[in-house]
Amino acid sequence: MKNPLWKDKISNPQQLGGIETSVLDNGPGKGVRIAWVNTGTGLRYKIVLDRGMDIADAFFNAGSLAWISHAGVVAPQPFSNKGIDWLRTFAGGLLTTCGLSHIGGPESDENGSRGLHGNYSNIPAEIVSIQQPDTINGKPEMSITGIIRETTTFGPSIELKRTISGTLGQAKLKIHDEVTNRGNTSAPHMLLYHINCGYPLIDEGTDIIWRGKWQSMDKNPENRIFNTDNNYKKCPAPMDAHAGFGEDVAFITPQSDQDGNCTCGFVNQNLGIGLSIKFNTNQLPWLINWQHWGKGEYVTALEPATNPPIGQTKARNEGTLIQLAPGEKRVYNLEISVLTEEKEINNLIKINH
Repeated sequence: MKNPLWKDKISNPQQLGGIETSVLDNGPGKGVRIAWVNTGTGLRYKIVLDRGMDIADAFFNAGSLAWISHAGVVAPQPFSNKGIDWLRTFAGGLLTTCGLSHIGGPESDENGSRGLHGNYSNIPAEIVSIQQPDTINGKPEMSITGIIRETTTFGPSIELKRTISGTLGQAKLKIHDEVTNRGNTSAPHMLLYHINCGYPLIDEGTDIIWRGKWQSMDKNPENRIFNTDNNYKKCPAPMDAHAGFGEDVAFITPQSDQDGNCTCGFVNQNLGIGLSIKFNTNQLPWLINWQHWGKGEYVTALEPATNPPIGQTKARNEGTLIQLAPGEKRVYNLEISVLTEEKEINNLIKINH
């Protein structure tokens, strides 16, 4: 960084931003370790270390980017892996990771029983490093790295090493995940990044940005949201039809460039703000758009994934279930950025056309 504006004007990098760890001391999240990350740009977000290093609260200036469920952050419950128990501890948040071996509804077969969306988000991370920005030496980068293990004696045993990184002065975050089979037998693997956004970013008229071939989860051409006569890329008003379990979902094969790079996101033109989500379809060939417009539960999500959330059984029968060989590793990268410049926002909107 050559001649930054703050040169010789600060005593401590925390005046600009950085990573602050702490422990929640009240409510259902009591005892949960967290890390607040401040990028110094107005973007700040809370990593929940005891929930797989997922991200709960996320703000840009005064406004929330993320949707937070009624429950909010709840202490991990490692045996919330039956039926739909997962929903009892689902905070929503900017990121909830689903997997590592199952995404989709509850199911049982000859390979065992699996609850909604797997075990991952109820597993605490072992933090192995925190890198703070070093403004004195011109190093504005910061990162936090942890290891999350989904394991049982005699296997399967899958490890995810996650690094969340950023740079002072840049309103973005990067997620780098390395998934490795640490067992001595092959292990099924499914992964989905549940990126949940809410008010005020998500509001009536907010643009939902993606491009690709799609079908509704229920495969109904008259689906109330995902049909050819409806603008399913504009956020509607809250809907009575989405009360309770009401929702509509699209499974998307996203369009990418020749290198597999893909961008999706959201734009609130009234606020002059966009949220860009970048991933690679060679790593994550699917994108899910969840829309749930219930009153008081007003949320939409874009979810890059290895598979649509159809579960292990169906993926296995279709021949699309990933089987990691002993020692095999897969790498996944995401980049989430806040956009405020008119040109950047317009370029994101163009993806829809």
